[in-house]
Amino acid sequence: MNVFLWIVAGVLAAFFLAAGATKLSQSRRKLLANQNMKWVEDFSARTIKLIGTAEVLGAIGLILPAALDIAPILVPLAATGLALIMIGAIITHGRRKEFPPIAINIVILILTALVAILRFGPNSF
Repeated sequence: MNVFLWIVAGVLAAFFLAAGATKLSQSRRKLLANQNMKWVEDFSARTIKLIGTAEVLGAIGLILPAALDIAPILVPLAATGLALIMIGAIITHGRRKEFPPIAINIVILILTALVAILRFGPNSF
């Protein structure tokens, strides 16, 4: 089970690192040009950067604390934070009636919740 959780955490970390880096490195106008990022219309540039920062920090929190054996309790806490971000994404897409991205958000929510629950529980470090 431990190997499985490491793989899931690694995949999630890569996903959130890429998503967060995109939000941090591109302007709001450039993000709006992307067809899959129309939700950006509803948020200020500062809020988008905040979401990107949270995603990058969450990605780091999924891997580094356990890998370095420094405060490994941060792994399930990071997974919980990322799950909350996904809940926000589901609500945002639902309000905008953008239903295809919701399926992806639900899968990611399930994976982050899985890591959070199992790392808090019997497979904690």
